[in-house]
Amino acid sequence: MPHTQPSPVVDQPTPTTQPAATAAPATPRAALSLEARLAAVDAAMTVRLDEASVAYEVNTAHPATVIALADVVTVPLTPTLQPGPATDTSPVAALLERARHRMQGDGWCTGTLTDENGAVCLLGAIRKEASGNRGLETDAAAVLLDAIRRQFGDHVDSVPAFNDAHGSPRAPLRILADAARLADARGL
Repeated sequence: MPHTQPSPVVDQPTPTTQPAATAAPATPRAALSLEARLAAVDAAMTVRLDEASVAYEVNTAHPATVIALADVVTVPLTPTLQPGPATDTSPVAALLERARHRMQGDGWCTGTLTDENGAVCLLGAIRKEASGNRGLETDAAAVLLDAIRRQFGDHVDSVPAFNDAHGSPRAPLRILADAARLADARGL
């Protein structure tokens, strides 16, 4: 059997070793003067302060406001789709529900019980629907004020103050519905 000689081993450079001819000698960096270092730090800080100023302006440009979904999403209802007052509700709840329907139909106003076009405020709608029953009117106004304070806080002085503080009928209509549910729950 013939015997073969092993091939000679060739030394190959490993990836971590480099030939001595390609290594560049390290050149020392020139030392910066104190003024040059301060100027560089000043430039870097100016950039950071400019970025922070822009971020502050963006974050404070529009203050966040809490918006109730019912104030934003509205669905137009035709008169045939509007439910009438429920027959099994309490008298005050029925009055508040009728007042809400009156306000939807006649329109909403501020500063007066009823304006020259027939639009009504919260108390104007209650007064028209109470048909002269002052006791029922007083009870409905008390429940309405309680519903307002439950949702908006005790700082609300009166029903007219709440009514006049709004620029649209959305919140007054919503609070009338809430007050009707509250009166029904209390059995008034």
